Amino acid sequence: MNERIVFFDGVCNFCNYWVQFALKRDKNNLLKFAPLQGKTARLLLPQHGINPDIITSVIFYDNGKIYFESSAALRVSIYLRSFWKVLYIFNVIPLFIRDRIYKWIGRNRYKWFGKRESCMIPTAEQRQKFLD
Repeated sequence: MNERIVFFDGVCNFCNYWVQFALKRDKNNLLKFAPLQGKTARLLLPQHGINPDIITSVIFYDNGKIYFESSAALRVSIYLRSFWKVLYIFNVIPLFIRDRIYKWIGRNRYKWFGKRESCMIPTAEQRQKFLD
């Protein structure tokens, strides 16, 4: 299956901001998006031993391989247009450092950025990129 799916916390304002960021920069339509609370996450992630109910980070499914936390965010940058691909260079930072920063932001995201009552609703233009 040749798919790239960004699974994100659909009720997190910070997560939704980054989904919007990626949507605007995915000009080649290489990425699909699905909330962790949606049907696609509930069907696909358990096949890889992942319970979407306990995940608190972004997950990137890239052609059958799963990336978590900072690795997921950096891997997504490869598929964004022009300058944003450069973000992948941060992959040289050791994983334990990247993920420590990622988890610190993740633990505080609701406190700092708030939470929605429900998952975001994509615009008509964006709908083709969403699986749920």
